[in-house]
Amino acid sequence: MSSSPPGDGAEASFESLVAQSIGNEPLGRLTDLLPVLGRDLSEIDWRIQEILGARYATLSESAQYATQMGGKRVRPLLMSAYYRALGASSTERIHALAAAFQLIHTASLVHDDVIDHSDTRRGRPSMPRAYGVPLSIVTGDYLFVRAFELAAEYPRSVILRCGESCADLVEGEVLQEAGRFELSVGKEHYFRVVERKTAAIVAAALASCAELMGLDAEGIEAATTFGASLGITFQIRDDMLDVFGDPDLMGKPLYADFREGNPTLVSLETYARLDGKRQAEFERMFQLRRKGARHLLRMRELAEEAGAEAVVGEQALWWAERAVRALDSLPEGPYRALLERIARTVAGRRA
Repeated sequence: MSSSPPGDGAEASFESLVAQSIGNEPLGRLTDLLPVLGRDLSEIDWRIQEILGARYATLSESAQYATQMGGKRVRPLLMSAYYRALGASSTERIHALAAAFQLIHTASLVHDDVIDHSDTRRGRPSMPRAYGVPLSIVTGDYLFVRAFELAAEYPRSVILRCGESCADLVEGEVLQEAGRFELSVGKEHYFRVVERKTAAIVAAALASCAELMGLDAEGIEAATTFGASLGITFQIRDDMLDVFGDPDLMGKPLYADFREGNPTLVSLETYARLDGKRQAEFERMFQLRRKGARHLLRMRELAEEAGAEAVVGEQALWWAERAVRALDSLPEGPYRALLERIARTVAGRRA
């Protein structure tokens, strides 16, 4: 456990993570925001590391391993940028809350890897692969508990919002499980799952930022809409990359949703757009509990024939623009511009 805040090296590392989230286009005036946000992320990460210590070294080690696979820290980045876009000159007040939401997200990934029997995450062995299923489950639980220890520093309304978003997450997992291997569930079911499993956490995080800045109900609702729309954008793009992405860039194998029978927009749009014979072929393979490489490759081929990538890509862009419109209530400025850019970058990301 770290006993002091991070130094310049850690801040530079997190500054690089911020740059990855913004995309490859020239940054212009947004360049000046990188060191500020990098410092914010570094200090938030310090709060995470500070609270992970356990009496048992193995649990501390597994918790550290899980947080190291937590990705680009998009949720803390969004919270920091949104809080500053509302006029805050410092994000210190939300550091513990951002750490809490990052731990909730990380815990959900650990449990996802157990449920989905995943072998890798971001190019490294998944938690179940590295530590086994029992310790992975316990580690996920431990991260949830530590998250709420951090959230306990905040008003009751914020804690309740954290709790509700976690309940949504669980409901989303149950809904997803109920719809496995069934293309008849349709897009309404897909969006119910995504709203709970992915969007709810982002929406709750940003709504909490708005509340802590003293915004009224309308301002909190705008933050909620931005977070939910961005979360849906992210998940749609993630589902696309699972079929049409580059496994080397993603750090994990393709076709997990095909393999596990998760009816994503890619599979639903493919099924809806194929003719009768090919539709029946796609459905038959989708419903197989065990799929070989030839099944997965043929399913991708059918998705390409149906034009699913373009159709689903358009839907990701629609949700990104919905997120951008939700920023209209924010003051004009570099942080609002950054949030707009992140939304559009998420819709076109490659990893």
